[in-house]
Amino acid sequence: MQKLVVRIDSPEFPRNWNVIDNIVFLSWNQCVTRYFDVVFDLPVEQRFTYSAPETGIATIGVRALAPFGSRELTGFIVGEHESAPAGMKNIRPLWRVVDKDPLFESREIALAEWIAGFYLCSCGQALSTMLPSGRRPTSSPSMNTNEITDSPLTLSGEQKQALIALTAPDPDFLPLYLYGVTGSGKTEVFLQAAEFVMQAGKTVIYLVPEITLTYQTAEVIRRRFGDTAATLHSGMTGSERLAEWMRIRRGEARIVIGPRSAVFAPVRNLGLIIIDEEHDGSYKAGNTPRYHARQVAMHRCQIEKASIVMGSATPSVEAWKLMKEGKFRRFDLTRRLSGGDTPRIRMLSLAQTTGCLTTILKEEIRVTALMGKQTILFLNRRGFAYCYRCPACGYELTCKHCSVSLTYHKSRNRAVCHYCGYETEAPRVCPQCGSLDASYAGFGTEMIEEEVRRTFPDLRISRLDADTKKGSIQKTLDLFRLGAIDILLGTQMVAKGLNFPGVRLVGIVFADSGLHLPDFRAAERTFSLLVQVAGRSGRFSPDGIVIVQTLRPNDLAIQKACALDAEGFFDAELNQRNATGFPPFSRIIRFTARSKDEQKAGQALAKITQIAADLLPPDADVLGPAECPIAMIAGNYRRHILFRGKTMKTLHNAVRSIISRYEEHREPKVYLEIDVDPVSIM
Repeated sequence: MQKLVVRIDSPEFPRNWNVIDNIVFLSWNQCVTRYFDVVFDLPVEQRFTYSAPETGIATIGVRALAPFGSRELTGFIVGEHESAPAGMKNIRPLWRVVDKDPLFESREIALAEWIAGFYLCSCGQALSTMLPSGRRPTSSPSMNTNEITDSPLTLSGEQKQALIALTAPDPDFLPLYLYGVTGSGKTEVFLQAAEFVMQAGKTVIYLVPEITLTYQTAEVIRRRFGDTAATLHSGMTGSERLAEWMRIRRGEARIVIGPRSAVFAPVRNLGLIIIDEEHDGSYKAGNTPRYHARQVAMHRCQIEKASIVMGSATPSVEAWKLMKEGKFRRFDLTRRLSGGDTPRIRMLSLAQTTGCLTTILKEEIRVTALMGKQTILFLNRRGFAYCYRCPACGYELTCKHCSVSLTYHKSRNRAVCHYCGYETEAPRVCPQCGSLDASYAGFGTEMIEEEVRRTFPDLRISRLDADTKKGSIQKTLDLFRLGAIDILLGTQMVAKGLNFPGVRLVGIVFADSGLHLPDFRAAERTFSLLVQVAGRSGRFSPDGIVIVQTLRPNDLAIQKACALDAEGFFDAELNQRNATGFPPFSRIIRFTARSKDEQKAGQALAKITQIAADLLPPDADVLGPAECPIAMIAGNYRRHILFRGKTMKTLHNAVRSIISRYEEHREPKVYLEIDVDPVSIM
C-alpha cells in the first residue's frame, strides 16, 4: 500500500485529523536536511555546524549531544540554517537532543553573546553559567529579618517618596538607589515596588547576595505573592533548578528570587530588577565568565526597557560616584522603623590589651547580660590562631601547596590551610630548629570563644563560623532569637541578615583584619563591613552600643566607620582612587597565569606584556607582571598583570587583539584567567 507523507509542523496540517495507518507523520527535520550552529562550554569562541539528528526535533535553544573530535559533548543550539555553510563537507549529525522544550530564547542567547563579548569568554561558557547544573542542596539557615511581614506595611514619608519615584514613568530609565541606615525599611519599599510592577502585568527579579539571604527573602516573598514566586540558586539540584527554570519560562512565576545567577532568569516582560545589598562582593562571579550581576542587570534593563533599583547602607564606591554625578537617582532612608536608634560607637585601642578583649568591652558584656539583653562578638577570622612563628630561627609554618600561613584549629589540634584544605598536626616545637619558644600569634574565633567562656562562665555562649556543623546553625540562630543565648560570636555569618530585638551590644574584636591586604579595595571593604556589623546593634531600642577594637585607631576607614560618616569616607576614598588612577576613575582587565611550573607562568605573562606593548592605546597602561599577593594556591604558581585604561571600549579592543595574538603562541601547561572589572586583585 502506498503511504502518504505529511509534515505535521507545516501550517497546512489539519489539527483535527485522526491518525490513519497509511499516513506517516514526519517533522520538518525529517523532511528537509537542516543545519545547526552549536556552542560548547569550552574557551572557544567558534560556532560548530552539525546536521539534524536522526531522532528528536532539534531547534534553537535546546541542548544536544554532539560528536566533538573523539569526545561526546553537550552543546547549546544557537542557530539554524537550511543549507550547509559554503565549503563545508562531511558535516556530522547531532547524536541526540537533550531537551523537549527550548531552555533559551533569542533574547537569552543575545544576552549570552553580550556576556561573552564583555567578559571575554565564549558564548557556550556564558550559556552554561546561565543554566548551571547545580549541586546537592545544603542546610542553609533562614535568618528571619523580622523587618518584613506577610502583608504590606504603612510606609514612612521617606519610603513613600522612594516608592513614588520608583513606580513613576522614567523615560531615561535611570537606576534608583535606596541609601539608608540598617533597619530603615529598604526591603519593604522593594516589595511594594515589586507588587506595583506585577499588578501592571510585568515580572520582577529580586537579587540578594548570598544563598542564606535567599532563603529568608524567598520565604517572605512566597507568603506575600504565593505561587507566582520562584527561587533560583546553586544550592538546588540540577533537576530542581531546571524545573523552576521552565516554570519561569512558561510564565507561571512572575517574581524570581536568588543570588547573582538569578539575574539570568528567563522571565518575560521584565519590569523591574532589585539588587539588595548592592555593595556585596558576592555579586561578582569567581569563575569564567567572571560577570558582575549588577552590570548584567543594568544591561538587561537597558535592553528590555525595565527599571532597576539597588539598595545598601554602604554603597560600593562605584555606585556612590554615580549617585554624586546624578547617573543614579538617590533616595535616603535615615530613620530606623522598629523603634531603634543609631547605636553609640566607641573605638578602643588593643595596643596595651592582654588577650582578645579590652576591659571596657568585658564590662559592657556584663552590663548587657545584667540588663537581660544580648551581645554579638565579631571577628572575620576563624580558627584559634593564624600564624606560627619561631623567634629563634624565623621559621614560619606555611601551607605546602599555597603561599599562606596555616591556621591553628585548637579543637582538632590541626594546622589547616583555608585555601586548599591541606592540614597537618600542629607542631609542639619548631620543626626547623627544635626551639620551644615557637608559638602561634594572632587570634581567631576559637580563641575568642575560649577567652569569653573563661571570663563569663555563667553566661550562655555559642559560636558560628564556617567550622560550625551545618545542622546546628539554624538551631543556634533559633536559640539566639528566643533569648536562650547571651553571647553569639563568629565571622561574617553573624554580620549579615541577623536582626534580633534582644541585641544591645556588638563588639568588633579586631577591626584591622582586612586593612593589611595589598588590594586597592581594602579600605572600602573594611568600612562597609564595620558599618554593616555595627548595624546589628540597637535595631529595636535606643540603647544600642558598638565597641570597635583596633591596633590602627588613626586609620581613616575605621575612624569614618565609627563615626558612621559615609560622606567623609567616600569623598576621601574617591580622592585617593583618583590620585592613584584606580576604579572608578579607570577600568581594569586582569590576566592571571597559573601553572605547576613557576617559570612557564612567568614566561606566559612576559609574552603577553611584549604583545601588549604594540597594541595598547595611549590612554592605557600596564601594571606588572608580578606575583599575585597570594603567589601559590593548590600547588599552582600565580602571576598577574593589570591592563588599565580610561574607557572600557578602547581597553576591550586592545585586550581582544592581545588575546588573539597570544593564542597563536600559547604557553603550554599554563591556564590563563581573564577578569574584567575585578573586585579583588589577590
